[in-house]
Formats: sequence, structure tokens, C-alpha cells
Amino acid sequence: MRRTWIVTSGAMAFMFTTMALFAAAQDSRESVNQEISQPMIRGGIVFKAYCALCHGERGDGTGRAAKLYPDRNLAIRKHAPEYFGRIVREGGAAVGSSSFMPPWQGELSEEQIGDVVTYVQIVSDSVRRGEVVYKTNCILCHGIQADGKGRAASLFRPPPTDLTHSDKDDGYKAAIIRLGSKVMGRSSGMPPWEERLTDTEIQDLIEYLRTISQTPPAN
Repeated sequence: MRRTWIVTSGAMAFMFTTMALFAAAQDSRESVNQEISQPMIRGGIVFKAYCALCHGERGDGTGRAAKLYPDRNLAIRKHAPEYFGRIVREGGAAVGSSSFMPPWQGELSEEQIGDVVTYVQIVSDSVRRGEVVYKTNCILCHGIQADGKGRAASLFRPPPTDLTHSDKDDGYKAAIIRLGSKVMGRSSGMPPWEERLTDTEIQDLIEYLRTISQTPPAN
């Protein structure tokens, strides 16, 4: 007994859309991974996982565990890369600092140590931190140049915003990042990020976007 399969136009559209999404994701992986492979970006991930608890997400010494050391200033100060490399590997006592800073060479790889050393040299710069947030979360749709021409941009109607010519103020940007575009009365293409990004990361991202904007925000 032969079976005849009837494929509706709706099913065909769904199939081709799914294939396009998969292809875009595969095609984008190389581009995204190239950005994430930068030591600064990888170092930001290491810092958030291992260092922010004491030193704070901004490296200003206001991490949640900082209150355990009320007589210590845990803010990260400017030092040579060699200093940071040694204190991360061998702990605070190795450089004449606090023995409360443990050695991490038994837990972090040499690559991770090198990456986090790169990151801590710019950790007090909110714009650079915002660049890390952008390149690890936003380039697939908005593009490496933030011009709305990411690898997945062609899948959305309307297309992603050209962030270099956005006329929205910081308050609007914070809201749409947290809540997603649909809640803001726009397309449903941009998801809410409030559960994936901290308030600090969102603020850093906005500061980075401000530096690349070529259009003054509307009053």
C-alpha cells in the first residue's frame, strides 16, 4: 500500500525557515567564536566566575564577599601584567599583598590566567566591559559593527536596529535590553535579557553603545 504525503505551503515555509535558522546559526558560529576567542572576552568570563565575588564586577572592591574583609581594599589597582600574572598564579602573599587572595594556578589553566590578566588591565573601564558584553551576546543579530547586519539579520522583519544610528536615549535602551522588543511595542525578534545580564552588564553595554553611536539621542 502506497502512502501519499501531502506537504502544505505552510509546512514548506516552516521547513525552509527552520533550515535557514540552522544554517545561519552554523554560519554565525565562526564569526561569533572569532570574537569570543579574544583574550579580553574570555578573560571577562573567567573574571566573572572566579574574581567578581570579592573584587566586584567592576573591579572596584564591592563584591558580595568583600564585607568579610572590612579592613581590606579589594579594588583592583593598575599594575604591570607580570604582577597580575604572579598574584593570580601564586596568591597575594607572593607579591607582598594579602594572604587572603588564594593562588589559582592549581585551578585555572595558563590560558585562563593569561586571559584574565588581559581583562583585569581594563576591568575598571566600563566601556571596554560593555564591549565584552556586546560581543558575547549581540553580534549575531546586530553585527560586529553594530550596524544591524549580523549573520542572522536577514531572518527578521523588520531587521535588527542599526545601533550606530539609534536616536533612543539610555533609558529606552535599558528597557528594551531588559524586557525585549515586543514589550516595547516593536517586533518580537529581540528577546528579553534581564535574566541573563546583570544590571551592571546592561549599564556597561549602554555605555559602550554610546561610544559607537553616530546619532545624538532624541530629547
